[in-house]
This record gives sequence, structure tokens and C-alpha cells, in this order.
Amino acid sequence: MTTTPRSLLGAKVGVVGVVLLTLAAAYYFGIFARLADPKTLAESLVEMSAWGYFAFILAYTVLQPFGVPGTIFIVAAPLIWPWKTAFALSMIGTMCASVVGFSFARFVAKDWLSARIPARLRKYDESLERNAFQTVVLLRLIFWMPQVLHSFFGVSKVGFWTHFWGSLIGYVPPLLLVSYLGGEMFDASGRFQPGAWPMLAGLLVASLLVAALARAYARRRPAGRIRDPERGV
Repeated sequence: MTTTPRSLLGAKVGVVGVVLLTLAAAYYFGIFARLADPKTLAESLVEMSAWGYFAFILAYTVLQPFGVPGTIFIVAAPLIWPWKTAFALSMIGTMCASVVGFSFARFVAKDWLSARIPARLRKYDESLERNAFQTVVLLRLIFWMPQVLHSFFGVSKVGFWTHFWGSLIGYVPPLLLVSYLGGEMFDASGRFQPGAWPMLAGLLVASLLVAALARAYARRRPAGRIRDPERGV
């Protein structure tokens, strides 16, 4: 069966329609109000008992790629669950949201989003060409999960699995830190504790150090074609 341009356009319009309807439904049922801050989200999830796990991942997956800050979810998680559970759910939700954002940019709105990628990310195009996997890891480690970064990877030439595994590795340090130290970094309302800033500063310094070491290592590698984990060459 051959896919015609018209049918492809229809599919894209359909996906956009589903996204808009989902966001409208979230607004109508007051979901955005519950996501106003981590404390409100935590209270809502606690009321759902075991269904809170599913609701957390579903809301994170569907809403974060289209405007809801991911930090609301990862801050709320350790306020509700033990750190191991919070880390697992935060990782699953973050990865699902990243895949949705990446796929939407690549297969649905590539041309529209490509024209709106800021210059501060476009400067990494050359790095993605040279070493896609390493660049994905570093950008996720430093910037985490903003919607514009999902879009940037989606409109780039980075392969799906290179993006997937690179994002997974890059997310581990910040999500682990927030999940493990969440109680010390945030109060019951999700606001920063007085002692949280040194921890965040430490994470920033560690991220910059890893980025600097990785860049220095890449520069020392012999010139030539660099192995891409997805292509196997």
C-alpha cells in the first residue's frame, strides 16, 4: 500500500488534532490546575493510591512535550514515594515524554519546528554530525528535558536509538540526585529548601566538568569517521 502525500498530510493533521483535543480536555477537567505546583500534583496523586503511578507516567508523557515543565513531575515524585520509586517513575516518565517530543518533531511538525529552533541549540549541529551519541548525552545532562531540546533532536539527523540511549544516560545523574535528595532540596510545597542551592551548584559544576572532559577527549581522538552506536560503523 502506497502512502500518498495527501494521506500523509491527513495523518499529521489528525495527530495535531489529537494533541489539541488532549490539551483541551486536560484544561477542561482541571488537570492543568493540579499541575500548577509540585505540592498540588503530589496531593492529587496520593488521592489516587495505586493508580497514582499510572496517572503520573501518563500525565508526564502526554503533557510535558507540549508545554508542562518536567520539573513539576520530578520534584513531586520524591514528595510522594521512596526515592527508588520516585527515580524509576521519573525516569520512565521523562523518557516517554522525550520520545513523544522527539517523534512529534520528526514525523509530524518537522518543518514548522525546524524554523523555530533557537540559535543557541543550532550551534550544536556540527557536534551532532561528528558524534551524535556523546552530544545527546551531554545536552541532556546539562539542559535536561526542555521541549525545545526534544524538538531540536527530532529535526536533526540523530537516529531514534542514538537519541533514546543518549538521553537515558544523560538523565540518570540529575534524576537520581533529585529523587534521592528531594526531601532535602524541596519542602512540602515543592519550593527550594535553603540548603538546596549548594546541591544544585554542585550538580551544575559536575555537569560542566563532565562536558569539558568529554570535549577534551573528543578533541584528542584521531580524525576520521566517528563510530555511531546506532549505525554500528
